[in-house]
Amino acid sequence: MSNISFAYPWFLLLLLILPFLWRHYKKTEGSVSKRIKIPSYTAVGIPAKSGRVKWRHLPVYLRLIALTLLIIALARPQKPIGSTPLSIEGIDIMLSLDISGSMLAQDFKPDRLQAAIHVAEDFINKRTNDRIGLVIFAAESFTQCPLTTDYGVLNTLLKNIEPSILEDGTAIGMGLATAVSRLKNSEAKSKVIILMTDGVNNTGYIDPQTAMEMAKAENIKVYTIGIGRNGTAPYPVPDPFTGRTAYQEMEVQIDEDLLKQIAKNTGGEYYRAENNQELEQIYHTIDQLERTKIKVSAYTPKEELFYYLLLVGLLILFMEWGVKFIYLKLEQ
Repeated sequence: MSNISFAYPWFLLLLLILPFLWRHYKKTEGSVSKRIKIPSYTAVGIPAKSGRVKWRHLPVYLRLIALTLLIIALARPQKPIGSTPLSIEGIDIMLSLDISGSMLAQDFKPDRLQAAIHVAEDFINKRTNDRIGLVIFAAESFTQCPLTTDYGVLNTLLKNIEPSILEDGTAIGMGLATAVSRLKNSEAKSKVIILMTDGVNNTGYIDPQTAMEMAKAENIKVYTIGIGRNGTAPYPVPDPFTGRTAYQEMEVQIDEDLLKQIAKNTGGEYYRAENNQELEQIYHTIDQLERTKIKVSAYTPKEELFYYLLLVGLLILFMEWGVKFIYLKLEQ
């Protein structure tokens, strides 16, 4: 019943008339019994009360039921036939994250890497129906998590990233190429890479230009993010004598020309983040640009139910006529 709707629900207001009809009948019901033709058996000592008198209200009951059904039929009740499937066009997204030693610089709080992990986690949690994977790179690249919809597992692997697990360096070409290889066989209509780095490509056996052409050939859109403020930033430098970590101001070097070229040639965008707030806004922008497309059919087929109510209502009216003029033999 919860699935039933009405094409013309305002007709249901006519149901409010029925109580007044019943009240009017109760005021005039005495005239009905007077018109019932009852034979007299007083001459033989048999009570004159006829069984037909007991049913004198039946025609009115039948008529009210019939009117109720006919009014509901006028409102045109309907119910959906089955369920309308959603057509979901999912997006496959690979996050490619630089985890070189320079990502420990503290121009972001607490540092660049932890800030990047935090905003990436927030980005992941906002997605639905998309497969997301994670590639990390320094002097080499590694698939931390293949494409998955299990965001819990993905976030756990994201939080467990440590810069020391890969040889130090910045192989942007390797980070991009590994992400491309993970999307190469994807059947998704939209394929996206979000590549973040704070440096200049200085190692790796696949150069960034080649990786860019690979992405372009696979129709993969690449959003690039340069992370780090302008000027200098405090980098951690271990003291070889005491073992303690000191911080030294070092110049921030980001190959923005390369990142812009990669984004432009693959249909993406380049962004520069100089603080935590800007990085959060960049991910929010990408989140809005790359939304899963859900198409819903404009027409939902429905079954008309008024036929049944109309038929039953007319049958009950016919029954009322029969009871009234044949069984009770009321005067017309």
